[in-house]
Amino acid sequence: MNETVEVVNQVGQQAGQNIPLAQQQGDAWGMVIYCVIIMVILYLFMIRPNKKRMAEYQKMLDSVKVGNRVLAAGIYGTVKKVNEKTIDMEVAKGVVIEVNKNAIASIE
Repeated sequence: MNETVEVVNQVGQQAGQNIPLAQQQGDAWGMVIYCVIIMVILYLFMIRPNKKRMAEYQKMLDSVKVGNRVLAAGIYGTVKKVNEKTIDMEVAKGVVIEVNKNAIASIE
């Protein structure tokens, strides 16, 4: 085995590469470990908190009921009817508009 490594190293040196084969393999594993660590950090600091925030937002949207005062698309109003994907919201006496549920920013 050592003879094979020496032959490969000699061929590499003749080709102008002064990096031994064993060192090249070690660098590859180091790069893989580095990439895994970066992925874990991205998951912990970006993906996981965003999933948690989205779950809370979905829970808020599911809790919308008739009579709630909401802020949707920059307009305050009172919910008059809740549909599957939209709500009917009264913004002034007798003025009802239909707004997508995803436009709801908060419930008061």
